[in-house]
Amino acid sequence: MIWELCLLCLAGGLRAVHAGPVWKPLKIEDNSSTQEEINLLIFGVLQFSNSLNHVYETTEAKLAKIRQTLKNHEETLRNFGMETEQAAEVKKQMKEVVQLLQEQLTEQQAQTQTMKEQMVSLEQDEDELKMKAERLETYLSNAVTTSIKQLQETAQEHSYVLQGLQHLIQFHKENIETQSNQLTKLQTLSEGVA
Repeated sequence: MIWELCLLCLAGGLRAVHAGPVWKPLKIEDNSSTQEEINLLIFGVLQFSNSLNHVYETTEAKLAKIRQTLKNHEETLRNFGMETEQAAEVKKQMKEVVQLLQEQLTEQQAQTQTMKEQMVSLEQDEDELKMKAERLETYLSNAVTTSIKQLQETAQEHSYVLQGLQHLIQFHKENIETQSNQLTKLQTLSEGVA
């Protein structure tokens, strides 16, 4: 392409020489000076075409480098976009986990409160049974001999019921302690995530 442009310029320059006004017949001296001018003009055109060729090649290399840089920047931007989407997804998942932990924490607190209320009720029942057992023992010591056996059997049954209640109360106490420990762990985990 550049050579075609140079040849076109050279041809145009030569036509200008031939299309000029008619001169007087040239002397030999004039011919040599005209040949020198033509040679100088051709040399200038060649230099100009070399310069154009050099500019074309360096510009093309610069454009290729710019294209590669743009391609790299686009890829980096695409990667940033993907990382941003992933970070948003992780943030969303973390919010869901925190919300789930808070719901579980609220549920555990409600269960613990219910268990505490049940334990208080069971302890009251235990106290009442102890009082009844003590009254029964007092009554047995003052009762008639014929009914002593029946009263002892009744007292024995109450004693078994009382032991069963004590075991049940102990079980509920352990269950409340376990739930309290789980609640503490959930609170610690929820605070760590938040």
